[in-house]
Amino acid sequence: MTVVFARSREAFYAHLEERERRRARRLPGWRTRKHRRALAVVLVVSGSAMVAIAALWRRDLVFTGLWCLGYLVWLVAFVLLRILTGKMSSSFSALLDEREREWRHRVTYVGYQVLVVLMIAAVFYLIAITGRPDAASRGGFMLAALLLLGTSVPTVLLGWTLPDDVTED
Repeated sequence: MTVVFARSREAFYAHLEERERRRARRLPGWRTRKHRRALAVVLVVSGSAMVAIAALWRRDLVFTGLWCLGYLVWLVAFVLLRILTGKMSSSFSALLDEREREWRHRVTYVGYQVLVVLMIAAVFYLIAITGRPDAASRGGFMLAALLLLGTSVPTVLLGWTLPDDVTED
């Protein structure tokens, strides 16, 4: 039984490595610190915009549309930045070398701390708007915005701090 599991695990890791190799060839002209930092800024600005829109939210199609637009901008920037950082913040440890593992542990720890602070802020926000008739809607948008912003912290930190790729690698 363990032999079958070991073979399937090896096949799974081989599949993941091949997928990462294909992904590593995407966007070769963007693999510079300048492009990654620009995407990191877009990610933080769009996430902050979603938080601001959620704080000002009213039962109006304009606010909902603006929040959804902010989400789409965040999503595109997040996907691009994950491709450019090699999905280092969420890869399996077996696929990373020592240096990448160390970076991932550092940024994941910081991301966890930021996410805890943002969730505490969300709790206080929900307590503050308890009496409003639209509290559930506002709270839902705010929780979603803060959660998206907090979970993108490791990717933003990697995008900001990683050195430029060496073309021979």
